[in-house]
Amino acid sequence: MVADLLTFAATIVLGYAAVVAAVRLPFFPLREVVVATPMHQVTEAQLEYAARRAVAGNFFTVDLESVRQAFETLPWVRRAQVRRLWPNGIELAIEEHEAVAAWGQGEGDSRFVNAQGEVFAATGAVALPRLAGPEGSSAEVLKRYQEFAQTLAAVERKPQSVVLSSRLAWQVRLEDGLLIELGRDQPKSPVGERLRRLVSVHSDVTARLPFSAAVIDLRYPNGFAVRAAGIPTESKSK
Repeated sequence: MVADLLTFAATIVLGYAAVVAAVRLPFFPLREVVVATPMHQVTEAQLEYAARRAVAGNFFTVDLESVRQAFETLPWVRRAQVRRLWPNGIELAIEEHEAVAAWGQGEGDSRFVNAQGEVFAATGAVALPRLAGPEGSSAEVLKRYQEFAQTLAAVERKPQSVVLSSRLAWQVRLEDGLLIELGRDQPKSPVGERLRRLVSVHSDVTARLPFSAAVIDLRYPNGFAVRAAGIPTESKSK
């Protein structure tokens, strides 16, 4: 019985060693990486660079997790999925970031916000609205931007930037340069309600103003103040 058990164990070990040796032989070389999704921002050169850096071994020994991580380090790549493609390839599926806004108050900042409210670093995006806020606030700022844009659409205006300050005060700048000070969100006077109040009287107010407004201050419970271009901040016209 002992001899039979030893023979059986030896057979298993030899069989395993034979399989390992076989898969490591140059019989199953990787020859291609097939991209299964269309690319809009990621270039062929970037994909080739990541593949040459990470793809090693053969069909059986390639480390798919390392390959996935290598592709996810590329600019514009949000998520990558890789799988073996018989007999000599790897199939790659990439989800690209969809940039909906630039992030940060500096014009030279190369960060963007994607549709999920995540901040990522990249280059080459087209002109986008600019959002800014404290670290970790990108999803909230994006949500507010979308709400403000929907409200302002009623008067055919569009926010060019939305900023949340370190003191959690909101500021909106429109495409023509008009600055709207919304202040901090308060239970009795939410910033969205203040903006809707402005929209409800926008046409009447702009028609009656004898000047072009530079700043509209909505940080008042029952009204707002308007400042013309060239007038110091301390002087406001009701």
